[in-house]
Amino acid sequence: MGLVQILSMLAALAVTLGLFGLAVWAFRRYVPEGVIPLAPPRAARRLAIVESLMLDTQRRLVLVRLDDQERLILLGEGRLLSSVSTVKEQS
Repeated sequence: MGLVQILSMLAALAVTLGLFGLAVWAFRRYVPEGVIPLAPPRAARRLAIVESLMLDTQRRLVLVRLDDQERLILLGEGRLLSSVSTVKEQS
């Protein structure tokens, strides 16, 4: 296999990848949204950070909600220092 063949193969690969990239760009640019969903719809999230409060440079209070339960967590020094669990009232 000579140098000319290697260069022609690399040029063919570059042209092929360029055409593929052009087709992807055109598809994303000109196909209307929702025709083909690119990702499945996400389910509702169960875990959320409700509030976070810095106490000082090393400690932080974090209020976390999971489903109908809220948990107050004291974080500090790279580890969990304390945790208190509460149930959220339904109104």
